[in-house]
Amino acid sequence: QVQLVESGGGLVEAGGSLRLSCVASGSIGRLNYMGWYRQVPGKQRELVAGFLRDTSPVYVGDVKGRFTISGDTAKNMVYLQMNSLEPEDTAVYYCNFRFGRDDYWGRGIQVTVSS
Repeated sequence: QVQLVESGGGLVEAGGSLRLSCVASGSIGRLNYMGWYRQVPGKQRELVAGFLRDTSPVYVGDVKGRFTISGDTAKNMVYLQMNSLEPEDTAVYYCNFRFGRDDYWGRGIQVTVSS
C-alpha cells in the first residue's frame, strides 16, 4: 500500500520561507506525476505546482516566482520551496503522486503565514 507523508509545515511570518517535503513509500509502478495542492476551509483543493515525469514544472496563480517544486523520482520524494510567503498562502498543503494511473495523496500539512 502506498503511503505519502508530508513534513516541513508550520507557522511563519509574512515574507518568510518554508520548505515542504513529501516521501512516498510502498510505491507500485512507474512514478508519472508529482504535485502539491492546497486547501482552505470552504474552498476546493487547488493545484499549486506539479510536473509530469521528465517535463518542466507548472505553477498556478500567484505562486509563480515565489515557489519552486522539485523532485527525486529515484527516492519518490517531492519538495516545495516557498519564499516570500503571504498570509493568503495559509492553507493545508497536500502532496500528490501518480504511480502508473493511480493517484495517491498525503494527509496534508498546515502552513500558516502571519501578517
